[in-house]
Amino acid sequence: MQVWPGTAYPLGATYDGRGTNFALFSEVAERVELCLFEVGPRGGFTETKVELTEVDAHVWHGYLPQVQPGQRYGYRVHGPYEPERGLRCNPNKLLLDPYAKATTREIDWDQSLFGYDFGDPDSRNDDDSAAHMTLGVVINPYFDWEGDRHPDTPYNETVIYEAHVKGLTQLHPDVPEEHRGTYAGLAHPSVVGHLKKLGVTALELMPVHQFVQDSTLLEQGLRNYWGYNTLAFFAPHSAYAARGEGQQVQEFKSMVKAMHDEGIEVILDVVYNHTAEGNHLGPTLSFKGIDNPAYYRLVEDDQRYYMDYTGTGNSLNVRQPHSLQLIMDSLRYWVTEMHVDGFRFDLAATLAREFYDVDKLATFFEMVQQDPVVSQVKLIAEPWDIGPGGYQVGGFPPLWTEWNGAYRDTVRDFWRGEPSLGDFASRLAGSSDYYGHSGRRPFASINFVTAHDGFTLRDLVSYNEKHNDANGEDNNDGESHNRSWNHGVEGPTDDPQVLELRARAQRNFITTLLLSQGVPMLLHGDELGRTQQGNNNTYAQDSELSWVHWDKVDTPLVEFTAAVARLRKEHPTFRRKRFFTGTTVRTGDGTRLNDIVWLDLDATPMEGEDWQAEGGAAIGMYLNGHGIPGTDETGNPITDEHFLLYFNAGGDGVTATLPSEEYAAGWDVVIDTAGSADERDPLAAGATLEVAGRTVVVLREQTPPESDPDHSVAASIKAQSTNGD
Repeated sequence: MQVWPGTAYPLGATYDGRGTNFALFSEVAERVELCLFEVGPRGGFTETKVELTEVDAHVWHGYLPQVQPGQRYGYRVHGPYEPERGLRCNPNKLLLDPYAKATTREIDWDQSLFGYDFGDPDSRNDDDSAAHMTLGVVINPYFDWEGDRHPDTPYNETVIYEAHVKGLTQLHPDVPEEHRGTYAGLAHPSVVGHLKKLGVTALELMPVHQFVQDSTLLEQGLRNYWGYNTLAFFAPHSAYAARGEGQQVQEFKSMVKAMHDEGIEVILDVVYNHTAEGNHLGPTLSFKGIDNPAYYRLVEDDQRYYMDYTGTGNSLNVRQPHSLQLIMDSLRYWVTEMHVDGFRFDLAATLAREFYDVDKLATFFEMVQQDPVVSQVKLIAEPWDIGPGGYQVGGFPPLWTEWNGAYRDTVRDFWRGEPSLGDFASRLAGSSDYYGHSGRRPFASINFVTAHDGFTLRDLVSYNEKHNDANGEDNNDGESHNRSWNHGVEGPTDDPQVLELRARAQRNFITTLLLSQGVPMLLHGDELGRTQQGNNNTYAQDSELSWVHWDKVDTPLVEFTAAVARLRKEHPTFRRKRFFTGTTVRTGDGTRLNDIVWLDLDATPMEGEDWQAEGGAAIGMYLNGHGIPGTDETGNPITDEHFLLYFNAGGDGVTATLPSEEYAAGWDVVIDTAGSADERDPLAAGATLEVAGRTVVVLREQTPPESDPDHSVAASIKAQSTNGD
C-alpha cells in the first residue's frame, strides 16, 4: 500500500479526486495507526493497518492515493495508559476519527469497548474492539448546489419551527415509505408546503450529528430519540438517511437545498458541551483514547475523573486550543460545505466556562466573534447548564440570541391564572429587561411556550402532572413544575366545556407567541394538536408516542396558526427591530402618542399602582404604527396601522373601554380567541368591548375594506376561531 507524506491540514479524511489525506491530532500519542476495513461477503471484515509516520505540530498524517470514497476506517493510538494522569491510550481500542464526515455501524456496548473490566474500574481491558465499533467513512465532497444561497432571513422576520427529522416525517402519508424518518422525507413537497403555510422561515432540527444509542435504554427496549449524545461532530446521523452507506452527506445537502429553494433556513441543534463517551466508566470510542486531557475537562486533583456541567458524565474542554479548533472547524464545515444557516447550542453555558464560572468573555465567544463565517449565521444559545451559576438568560454577548426561558415561564403562568402583569408586559414587548442593557435588540429573545423538552401545547392545557411511566423510571424523570393547567380534567375527556377551554387556551398561546416582539419558535406538531399523552420527557420514546400523527390533525388550529402568522408577517409593528422607547411619536393626524401604551380597562394608561392591583388579570396594549424606528431595506420609513390588543387571563369576562379618537377613530376586531370575532361589528373610539374570560382580542385601526390589504387574513382568523377539538 502506497503511503505518501500528505499534509497536517485539514484534519480528518479528505478526498481530493485522486486519493485521500488522513490527519489526526494527538499530543499524547507515541504511534498512530490508520486502520482500513473491507467487509467480506459473509459479513466479516479484514483490517489493514497503515502506520502514520509524519507528525507536524502533534498532527499525524499521511496521503493514500488508492483510497476512494466509501472506504471505512478508524485509528489505533499507541501511548501512555495512566488514568490517574488523565491518559487513556490503548491501541486495542479502535477509535473513530473526531473529524469523520460519515459513519457506518452502531456500537453494541461489548466489553471490549471499555478500557477496564466490568466490575473492576481500576483494571485494564485489552480486548480488541474493532468488531463492535462505529467506523468512519470517506465521503465524496462534490455536490452540485446549482447556485444555492443562504436565505439570510433577518431575525425580526424569522419564525422558527423546532422539529425532529424522524418524528416529523415517520407517519406522514404523503411521504414515500422509504423516505419516512429521513432527510429525504423532510424535503418532500408536502412537508415543505406545510412549513410554508405556517409562515415558517427557519427549520430548527434536533441533533443530527452522529450520536450513540445509550446501553441503559437498549436494555429496556428503548432508544435515544432526541439525540443529545454526540460522537461525531461532522457526520450527519446515518439512521436518518434513506440512501446507502456514506450517502447521508449527499442526502442532507439535497434536503438543505430543497429548503433554501423555498426560502426556509436550516438551523442545527448542536451538542458541543459533551460527548457520548461519558465519565471514567464510559466506553473508549474516540476522544478518550486519542487525547483525553486535550478534549475533556478533568478533575485537577485526580484526573481519572471528569468535570460534569451537563449531567452526562463529561464536559468538552473549551480551554484547550485543539478542542476549540474542533468546535470551530465543525461549525464552519456545516456552514460552508453543508450550507446550514445557524446553530442552537445545547447547554451553551458550558461552553462559557473558562475555568469554573460562566464567562461571557470566554475564548469560545471570542473565536466565534472573529470568525468570518460562523459569526455571520444565526447563533442561538440555550443559556443554561446544570453547573453553579449556569442560568444565564440575558447574559450572552451581543452577537447571540437566546432561548428565553423567562418568556416561557411568564406566559405559561399568565394563561394558567397566575398572572404578573408587569412581567407579562415585558415579555410581550421583547424582554428589554434582559437584553436592552447590553445593546441587543428584541430579536435577541427566542420566544417559546413549548419545546421538545416538556409538554406539547395540547398537553400543556390538558395535564396538571407529568405522565412519564413509559420511560421506565417510575415517573421520576422530567420536570415536575410545568406551569400547566388541565382545565378541570386530567388528560383525555369528552366534556365539551373542557374541550372548548383547552382549544381556546391553545389559541391564546399561539396568538401571544406570534404577536410578541422577538423571534417566535413553534414546536413541531403544536399547530396540529399533537399529544404525547402527558409525557414531558420523551428522550427515549422513538415511537408513535413522540411521532407526529398526520391522520389526527386539528385542522381549525392549523388554519388559525397560519392566519396569525400571516398577520405577523404583513405587519411590521409585531416584528420591530428595536425596543419600544415609551417616547411620543406622531400618529399621522398630528396627534402625539407613545410608541406603546399599556391600557387599563377604563382606557387610561397604566400607572405604577395599576401593575400591582390585586386580582389584576387583564391588560390592554396599544401599538403605534407610526412609532416604528428605522427604515426598510430600501431606506424608506417603516409605518403600519395601529393595533390594540387585550389579554384577559381571568376566568370571568371583562368590559374594556376603547381609547379615545386620538388613538384611532375606529377599530376592527381581527382576532377573538373566544371564537366570536366573525360576529363583531366595527367599534368606534370610546366604545365598550366585551372580552371573554381567558381570551385574547386583537383590534386593528379601522380601514375601508377596499383598501384593507389584510382583509383576507382577518377573515381567515375569524373563520378559524372555533373549537378545534
